[in-house]
Amino acid sequence: MNNRERPIGFFDSGVGGISVLKESLKVLPNENFVYFGDSLNAPYGTKNVNEVRKLTFKAVDFLLEKGVKVVVIACNTATSAAIDALRRQYKDIPIIGIEPALKPAVEVSRGKSVIIMATPMTLTEKKFDNLMKLYNKEVDIIPLPCAGLVELIENGIIDGDEINEYLKGKLKEFSHLDVAAIVLGCTHYPFIKKELIKIVGEKTIIIDGSIGTVNQLKRQLTRNNLLNEKKTKGIVTIYSSSTNDNTIDLSYKLLKL
Repeated sequence: MNNRERPIGFFDSGVGGISVLKESLKVLPNENFVYFGDSLNAPYGTKNVNEVRKLTFKAVDFLLEKGVKVVVIACNTATSAAIDALRRQYKDIPIIGIEPALKPAVEVSRGKSVIIMATPMTLTEKKFDNLMKLYNKEVDIIPLPCAGLVELIENGIIDGDEINEYLKGKLKEFSHLDVAAIVLGCTHYPFIKKELIKIVGEKTIIIDGSIGTVNQLKRQLTRNNLLNEKKTKGIVTIYSSSTNDNTIDLSYKLLKL
């Protein structure tokens, strides 16, 4: 197998990165993908930085053993905690992360507020602080930590009363504000977008970082002469650290949504 035909490695703390993988399949349908979700240790967003970094390195080593040509850290929390250290350690392979899509949200805000939903750790990391400093002068940015939401999604609860009540509880204190956009700062959250729209309405723009990450992935593949030139549809292989057999089934189900 030549380098171009080797798979692209995807990693997330659980099933959330499937939302980024879905976008990748649209843009890069001929590529092969290996996905690893660390659902056994999810959520990452309530752990300390050193623990997240250690788990992320272990996951990347797993993907490298599978012969991947590029690694995508499809997890906002792991990107915040480990991306710089990963790039220092693995200099011979492109490593792509994901960040909250604040820039496009600010661009459509028209002076209104922007809410960013994310895990507690993502919102306390230096990378997010730098983003806040960059854009907070232009618009009112409201960080909204969503502890517990990843666990619901990991259990396949992406619609219905439980998710609806959770989101209403989180957003009720902002009901008096004129909110232009909500940024989904965790790759799990796009799976509850429909429930979110039911609460905030269709006029509020909901944005996630998937498209930006996939565009960067394609740029890196092109730059490094790693685009798969085969015309046949690629293969997706999903692995999980979870001991629950349903996790793999849930991953493929979310991929097909």
